[in-house]
Amino acid sequence: MSVQTVAWVTTLFFMMVIVMVFGIVALKSRERRPYEPIKKKWYEARNFYGTALVVFMLAVTIYTLRELPYDIPVYGEENEPTVVEVEAIQFAFKMSKTEFAAGEPIEFHVTSSDVNHGFGIYDENMTLIAQTQAMPDYTNKVYITFDKPGAYQVLCLEYCGLAHHAMVQKFEVN
Repeated sequence: MSVQTVAWVTTLFFMMVIVMVFGIVALKSRERRPYEPIKKKWYEARNFYGTALVVFMLAVTIYTLRELPYDIPVYGEENEPTVVEVEAIQFAFKMSKTEFAAGEPIEFHVTSSDVNHGFGIYDENMTLIAQTQAMPDYTNKVYITFDKPGAYQVLCLEYCGLAHHAMVQKFEVN
């Protein structure tokens, strides 16, 4: 199950819970009862559920963050990557290499010579498979191993001027 599917289902679930809570509150609001005991009870409940929610969300955050690939190469120590220098300029990408072998570990070193650009790698189905920012005076690294041969392309993901839409670089994986 993808992260997007989990996020969508979780959001839908909590939206339903909120609708139910509002419905119960609306139905119960017609009853007349002394206010002080209710207020005391809900202050206690608020403290308990607020603390439980913070602890739960902290646990979920820590659990999901451990799966993010912060600067972790996708190749083993014994397998040296092909380093590809990428310079983004208005309105093109200069890549030091544009042909790769399937299974070859690649390390893109991405920078920009003018303004901020996005560096998004798309497969033949236009599915985004990796991305980073191309920034002046800074080099970001993208580690990737292409498993399937095919035609891939790099698109700019950051609006950078009038010809932003034409900022495309194609490359092959054999």
